[in-house]
Amino acid sequence: MATIDTALKEIMSSIEGSIGIAVVDYNSGMALGTLGGGPDLDLNVAAAGNTDVVRAKLRAMELLNLNEAIEDILITLSGQYHLIRPLTARSGKGLFLYLALDRNRANLAMARHQLKKIEADLEV
Repeated sequence: MATIDTALKEIMSSIEGSIGIAVVDYNSGMALGTLGGGPDLDLNVAAAGNTDVVRAKLRAMELLNLNEAIEDILITLSGQYHLIRPLTARSGKGLFLYLALDRNRANLAMARHQLKKIEADLEV
């Protein structure tokens, strides 16, 4: 089982094109841990903003009576991919991983695969 810090480091080092990663509490919008980012990507602001995305999707699913779980949410920008992955383990309830990728360097399918694998080992 990986801690938050270990998981963040593994994501940044093993997923090609990673710009920044955060573990976020979608009840408060607070980032519990971040790594990467920079002047063009404030991960704390992104964490709070993407909390609204997760909440909106959960509300929409409830209104539609969808009895499904969100695997991930993908936001495609002209130069970046943003992946949001709710944690599925009991200890991760109410949390999600937010990963920003450089679209020119990232392999989206591999990034999703790696993120799923790391998320499964994460202990919060």
